[in-house]
Amino acid sequence: MKLLDILVDMDDTIEHLLKAWVEYLNARHGTSVKVDDIYDWDLTIAFPTLTKEQVFAPLVEDEFWKTVEPIDGAAEVLEWAMNEGHNVYIVTASTYHTIKSKMENVLFKYFPFISWSQVIIAYNKQMIRGDMLIDDAPHNLENGRYVKVLMTAPHNRNYDAARNHMIRVHNWAEVKDCIVKLSMLGGTN
Repeated sequence: MKLLDILVDMDDTIEHLLKAWVEYLNARHGTSVKVDDIYDWDLTIAFPTLTKEQVFAPLVEDEFWKTVEPIDGAAEVLEWAMNEGHNVYIVTASTYHTIKSKMENVLFKYFPFISWSQVIIAYNKQMIRGDMLIDDAPHNLENGRYVKVLMTAPHNRNYDAARNHMIRVHNWAEVKDCIVKLSMLGGTN
């Protein structure tokens, strides 16, 4: 068994950003969009009556981040992985406008076993080295030198993960299986 360097995205991978965002916009603007209505990475498409500024405004509001909840099983699997001796790193493309509130109200609240020393802020995740990256954004996985694990989300459901050499998972039990298998195979290095 090899101990792995496991890279993990935040939004819609360990927490329900999209769900909170859609609910927040609906409450604020009287819209009735459902998470299942989302088919594209560009959320403005699902909210045609709102401006881009209105759609993205919640992301820089501290109150919004207090509404974001963890995805079932994420905390348990990440804590299990760390207890097994694996290195877990949160790799997020968060901006300086959101990072403080996002970390305090989501990451460190629901994942208290993770510290700042395990957080990497990067827009080009392909530059980060690890054995696997778990992410909901195919563009973060493409051309990376790690095992690519695509967390299913409404905005990627039509993406052909297998064709692009990615493992599609639907929940954190499947992520745990990927970690166990990769560890038994000796990682990617």
